Amino acid sequence: MMVTKKKGFSLIELMVAVAIVAIVASVAYPSYREFVASSKRSKAKISLLELAQFMERHYTANFSYVGATLPYAEVPTDQSTKYYDVSQSAAATTYSITLTRKGVMAADACGNFSINQAGVTSVSGASRTLDECW
Repeated sequence: MMVTKKKGFSLIELMVAVAIVAIVASVAYPSYREFVASSKRSKAKISLLELAQFMERHYTANFSYVGATLPYAEVPTDQSTKYYDVSQSAAATTYSITLTRKGVMAADACGNFSINQAGVTSVSGASRTLDECW
């Protein structure tokens, strides 16, 4: 009489494998989310600097920031999902541009980004410092 050995996994082996996958996922997923948020913040900062350059070009041509209409009102400009709204305030010799977070970035720890005519950057509504976000 031949004895055949059963092939396959036992329930305990399967549960150990599932537990290992769960532990790895619980460590990796927050890091992944922070990486994605960091890339969205980078795009926002690039857009903010582009808008500041636009304002400076307008000032060079008109000797005033008044009347400058920003080329776009949401960031990013190349995707369908927008993560920041753009707003500005301008006077003859001063301006301020603010990117207000929205959508999946609404709860982002770095808050809203701003820049003014002197190139001074700031964050508002943030739980992190300016140095951590910029």
